[in-house]
Amino acid sequence: MQRIHNATQLTDLSQDDLAQLYAYPTDLAAPCVRANFVSSIDGAATSDGQSAGLGTPADKSVFLMLRELADVVLVGAGTVRAENYGGARTDPQRRRALHDAGFGGHPDGAAPPIAVVTASAAIDLDARLLTDTTVPPLIITTTTAPADRKQQLTDAGAVVVEAGDAAVTPKALLRVLAERGLHRVLCEGGPHLFGELLGADAVDELCLTTAPLLVGGTGRRISLSAHEFRHRMTRAHILLDDDGTMLIRWVRA
Repeated sequence: MQRIHNATQLTDLSQDDLAQLYAYPTDLAAPCVRANFVSSIDGAATSDGQSAGLGTPADKSVFLMLRELADVVLVGAGTVRAENYGGARTDPQRRRALHDAGFGGHPDGAAPPIAVVTASAAIDLDARLLTDTTVPPLIITTTTAPADRKQQLTDAGAVVVEAGDAAVTPKALLRVLAERGLHRVLCEGGPHLFGELLGADAVDELCLTTAPLLVGGTGRRISLSAHEFRHRMTRAHILLDDDGTMLIRWVRA
């Protein structure tokens, strides 16, 4: 059987090996944006309306490691609702060890906050984002979002930040994260937020899992934007699992 160039069997890697493969650059002076997505072989980003419908054990393993490494998990409000987001569940001991190794993590072992981009501040006050978390979520919104809604989110424990008048641009979004020292950014969607970041050439890496499934249907692709663009990427590594899952890390060319 012909081997895929630069491919490694996931089962051959320890957790430390995996952390080193996905380590962020050291001494970051500005946000480094890494996106993580899963798709089917035929390009669908969801199955039954959720990305979890495409998940495999290998994808879950890398998904968890990427969260362990990140300073912040960035998502759009639509993804929060569709995927029923709660706070990130990470291992404090591993987060400290990753920080000590210079890979990412956190010196105190704290979990990364979920940062939600929502121009209207339309977050359900009963959402798991607010009720099932150990770290206050960061709501990045606008000055024109209803003041009472922003106050309700603050009262519910969120940190609410205004980053624009009527819209949150990628530049303003990354400025908010940089001001808080959140440089290791993990974007988990959705397609519109990812498309906006790509359109602004603000994405440094894409970790893409291809699940061994053909799903058909009308599922969306991983990025959606108003205009087409072409950003050249290069392959950093390929991981393979016995069930056919392929995980590729793409970085700026």
